[in-house]
Amino acid sequence: MNLLPDEALDLVEKINGIPTEDHEVIAVFPSLIYLHQLHARAASSIVIGAQNAYFEPKGAFTGEVSVHQLAAMGIHTLLVGHSERRDIFGESNALLKHKVDAAIRLGMTVFFCCGEQLSDREEGQHFQQVSQQLKESLFHLNDKEMQQVVIAYEPVWAIGTGVTASAEQAEEMHAFIRNLISEQYGESTANATSIIYGGSCKPSNAAELFAQKNIDGGLIGGAALAFEDFEAIIKAGQLV
Repeated sequence: MNLLPDEALDLVEKINGIPTEDHEVIAVFPSLIYLHQLHARAASSIVIGAQNAYFEPKGAFTGEVSVHQLAAMGIHTLLVGHSERRDIFGESNALLKHKVDAAIRLGMTVFFCCGEQLSDREEGQHFQQVSQQLKESLFHLNDKEMQQVVIAYEPVWAIGTGVTASAEQAEEMHAFIRNLISEQYGESTANATSIIYGGSCKPSNAAELFAQKNIDGGLIGGAALAFEDFEAIIKAGQLV
C-alpha cells in the first residue's frame, strides 16, 4: 500500500529502461488500483502482477477482486500467501490452496510465498512450518500445473526489520524447498522451479544471496520503492 499514482507510474517507467536477458523476469506487483494503468504503460519485458485476489469468479464479496477480473484486464501473474496476508488478514493454508487453484485454472503464473516466524526458527520448527505450507497449499498440483509456480521464501523475522537471513541460512532453506519439490515431482521439475528469496534483500547483500546455488532471484519489498536500489539489486542478479 505504497506510492501515489504519479509515483507508481514514474517508478514503472524507470524500470522499463532496465535491460534484461531472455531468461530474466522483472515482475512488479503494484497496489491493485494501479494495475490497469501500469499494465498499459509497462514495457513488454516487464510483468505486472497483482498482490492478491479472491478465488470465487464473482459474487457478493465486497472489497474483493476475482482472478477472473484480473485476467480480463490482462493480468496473468498473482502473488499468493504473502506473509502480511497470512499474519494481518489471517489467511490459512486452506484458503491459499483455493487461491492457487483459481489462478492456475486460468493459466496464471503464481508467486507462492512461504516462510516461518521467529518463534518457529527459535524452536527448530522452521523446516516443518515451510513444509506444511507447501504441502497444504501447493503440492496437490500436478506436474504440469507446478510449472506455473514460482516459490518465494520469506523468513518473516527478516522482513522490514533490517535483519536479513544470512546467505547460508537462506540457501539452506532454498535447498530444503527444492528437495521437497524433488520428492513430490521429481528432480527435473525441482530444478526447473524458480525459488526466490524475500527477506530484506537490498543492494548491499543481493549479490551474495543471488550467488547461492538454490536462490534464483528476489522478492523485493521496501527496496523496490526506490528505483536506484531496485536497479542495483537487479544488476546484482545479472552479474551472478
